[in-house]
Amino acid sequence: MKYRSVAIDGPSGAGKSTLAKRLAQELGFLYVDTGAIYRTVGLAVRRRGIDPVDEAGVAALLPELSISMRYGEDGLQHMFLSGEDVTGAIRENEISAYASKAASLPAVRDFLLEMQRRTAREHDVIMDGRDIGTVVLPQADLKIFLTAAPEARAQRRYRELLARGQQADFDQVLAEVVERDRRDTERETAPLRLAEDAVTADTTALDLEGSFQLLLGLIRDHLLIKEGQADE
Repeated sequence: MKYRSVAIDGPSGAGKSTLAKRLAQELGFLYVDTGAIYRTVGLAVRRRGIDPVDEAGVAALLPELSISMRYGEDGLQHMFLSGEDVTGAIRENEISAYASKAASLPAVRDFLLEMQRRTAREHDVIMDGRDIGTVVLPQADLKIFLTAAPEARAQRRYRELLARGQQADFDQVLAEVVERDRRDTERETAPLRLAEDAVTADTTALDLEGSFQLLLGLIRDHLLIKEGQADE
């Protein structure tokens, strides 16, 4: 049986995780949040007091890490670090910088690559991240590059942080989004870029529902999935 795969790449705050999760539920696919995997590494690095740009220090830590994904009855992905459910802890705003910096290290990307590919070999998946269509799943059945203007992405992130009860300043969030874009596009290992055969979806002017319908239509058209037949 050949499993189907959809790769959704794009910059920070484009809505990849939110949309990919909902799309997977709608279509009966497994959702793989690769950003959560890298955040788990970032959390481990922070807890050990290691500078996330210290490649030697981070590389030495990797063999000691036990990282796993589990899916609840609701299909949601939970991340575990040495048996601890860290799904909530990895969403703290400070962990974003650790994850981004650690993700730029070749040792970290190599460490996590097979975990991601194995999941796609065993399930129909929708996988989102920065280099899914270019590196992780270059043979994905459909590649989508999801993007939006930095200001729009910062506003979404700002509202998300406030909704979680975290303190946030919009100008600071915007600066972090712009800096994250710079790091992701300029890093030497697996930089964020548009795959040659990817379809671009710009959601700057769309709300969540409009963005969802846009991507759902793209997936159904490209994978020839008819409404109500996702699991067949």
